[in-house]
Amino acid sequence: MKVTGMLKPRAWMILLIALALAWPARPAIAQEENPEGPVYIVQEGDTLFDIAQRFGVNWLDLANANDIGDASQLEVGQALVIPGLPGVQGVLVSQQVFYGENLRSLSRRYAISRDELARLNRLVSSQELYTGINLIIPAEDAETQASRRMTLASGDSLLEQAVINDANPWDLVNKNALKGTWAALPGDVLRLPGREGDSGGPGALPGEVASVEVDALPLVQGKTTVIRVQGGEGLELDGELIDHQLHFFEDQPGNYVALQGIHALLEPGFYPLTLRGTTPSGATFAFSQRVYVRAGDYGFETLVVPPETIDPAVTQPEDELWYSLPVEYTPERLWQGSLAKPVSSATGEDCYSSYFGNRRSYNGSPYNYFHTGLDFCYNYTVEVNEIRAPADGVVVYTGELTVRGNATMIDHGWGVYTGYMHQTKILVEPGEHVEAGQVIGIVGETGRVSGPHLHLEVWVGGVQVDPLDWLENSYP
Repeated sequence: MKVTGMLKPRAWMILLIALALAWPARPAIAQEENPEGPVYIVQEGDTLFDIAQRFGVNWLDLANANDIGDASQLEVGQALVIPGLPGVQGVLVSQQVFYGENLRSLSRRYAISRDELARLNRLVSSQELYTGINLIIPAEDAETQASRRMTLASGDSLLEQAVINDANPWDLVNKNALKGTWAALPGDVLRLPGREGDSGGPGALPGEVASVEVDALPLVQGKTTVIRVQGGEGLELDGELIDHQLHFFEDQPGNYVALQGIHALLEPGFYPLTLRGTTPSGATFAFSQRVYVRAGDYGFETLVVPPETIDPAVTQPEDELWYSLPVEYTPERLWQGSLAKPVSSATGEDCYSSYFGNRRSYNGSPYNYFHTGLDFCYNYTVEVNEIRAPADGVVVYTGELTVRGNATMIDHGWGVYTGYMHQTKILVEPGEHVEAGQVIGIVGETGRVSGPHLHLEVWVGGVQVDPLDWLENSYP
C-alpha cells in the first residue's frame, strides 16, 4: 500500500542530516571578551576537573557556567568564570600553602584582609588551611614583594623594633594590618620592608627559619616523609608528626632534616605536624599545621599458616621485642644515597614474591594484618643465597624468633633501621659494624614461611615503611 503525505525512512534520514549540518553548533568553549565575575586563566596542563577541585566547585557547575560541552576541550589562556563567588571580580590564581603559614601570615604576605581570604577560599575555620592546600587569591596580589620577618619579644615595643630594623613604624603598622603601634603582641611575627635578596619565608615562623619543606605532599600510608628546615647555624629544632617525636639532624650547615615513617594502617585524614625551636638568640617558637595522609592503595593477600604463629600468646611478646629495637636515634648518618639490594636474583631482574603494605588475612581472619616488608624471591641458580648489607650500619640484634625466624636488625643512623628475617644462618653479631656489601647472613625458610625467601624491612622513626622506596630513591 502506498502511503502519501509521509516521508520514507531514507528521506527522513537525509532531512535529519541536513538539519544537523545546518544547525549552529554549540561552542565547546565560551570565549567572552569581558566575562562577568571572578575568572581563572587556563594554564598548561590544567584540566576542568583539576580547576574545579582547586577552586572548590563542582566540575559540572564550572562547565555550565562557561557553556562547556566537552570537558576535554580547554585552551591555554582561556578565561573561565568561577561560580559561587558573588561580588568578586577580576582574575584569580591559586597558590599552594606551604608549611609555616596561617590566615594572619597569608593576609600580611598578600596584603589581603583575613575576611577576604576566608571568603575567596570558602574557609569556615582556620584549621582548613592545611599544608599543601591551594589558596585562591587575586592575580594582582599574587606577586609578593620581598620582605623580612621579625618576632616581637616580650617587653619589646613596635617603635623600638622599628628603630633597630631601620623601618618606619607606620609602615610596619600598615604592612601588618595593625590598628596601631600598640597593637602588636609578644610572639607576633611581623613583616618588615624587604631588601635585595630577601625571599620572605614562612610567615608564621621567626625570621631565623628561612624555609620549611615537607616532602612529599600529600603524605601516604607506608611511605617516608622528609622534613627539611633551612635556617641559621645553631637553630635547635624538635616537634611531632602524628604522635611521633621528630628528631632533626644538621645535614649541612644551616640545613636540618627529620625523617619519619607513616604507618601503613594509619586511617587516611588530617593530622598535626608540630614544629618547635629555639633560635640562636634564645627566642623560642612553636607552630602546628595539619597535613593530609592518603591511602596507599595496597593489595590483599590470603594465607594459611600454622595456628601457633598467629597466637597472640606467641606473637605479642615477639612483637614487643622487635618493636623495641629501632627506637634509638644515632646522630651519625651511616648510609648514603639509595640502599643496595641485599640479594641477587636468578635472572638479574628484580623478583619479589610479596610487596610491602599488602593487607593480609591469616587462616580466614579479617584483613587487619599487613605485610611489614618486601619479600625477595629465592635464587635457585646459586648454591648459597647470600644476604649483603645494603649500607653501612651497626648490628643491634640477632636471634631466633617464632614468626620472624632467624632475624637481624641493623642501625644506619638518624632513626633508620633495616631488618632481615627467615635466615637459615646469621653471620654477624650485635654491636658489629658492617659495611655496604658485606655478607651478613644466608637466605632460608625459618619462622612463619611457605618457602625460602628474604623478608626485608625498613624502619624510619619507629615505623615500618616501604623498602622499595629506599631501594629506588635516595633519602633524605
